[in-house]
Amino acid sequence: MQHDTILHNKTLGADLRALRKARGLTLQDIADRLHRSVGWVSQVERDLSEPSISDLRRIAKLLDVPLSLLFGQVEAKADEAGVVVRAGARRPIGNGSSGLVEELLSPDLSDDFEVVHSTFQPHSRAGEVITRPTQEVGYLVSGKLDLIISGTRFTIETGDSFRIKEEPHEWINPYDTPAVAIWVIAPPVY
Repeated sequence: MQHDTILHNKTLGADLRALRKARGLTLQDIADRLHRSVGWVSQVERDLSEPSISDLRRIAKLLDVPLSLLFGQVEAKADEAGVVVRAGARRPIGNGSSGLVEELLSPDLSDDFEVVHSTFQPHSRAGEVITRPTQEVGYLVSGKLDLIISGTRFTIETGDSFRIKEEPHEWINPYDTPAVAIWVIAPPVY
């Protein structure tokens, strides 16, 4: 049975909770840093209170995520909300400044993992070594990408997959075509 009703996908609270937990922060930690009450933070996480734009800016900064992730709540058909993410409704993540364009493929961040679509522009690089408390598996859908994982450089080609387990890593696309990868990251970090 299909419903055409459009609903706002209420995932902000669940996403904030997942991001907070992934960073090992308590409700009290967040409340203290935002100069808010634990009750207010709890209400926001349960979608009982709506944070202001300035609150969202402070939360994004505190959790080290782009503000666009918090604003990117997707409208979906009632029977698809929280289940299906249409190609045109993906939430942008990251800031794209280093030539990396990322979109969240998961409906929200409430699972034990997230799935991310990444496009690495030609002649771009991370610009810094990334280390985060995650386990990540990636699959290169198209193009070619160089990864440096724990100091070892690998050239990943279309159809190859790779794993990163809390290791320092960096990506480089020195090639003339974009590289597109699908990542599964646990726990969610965006």
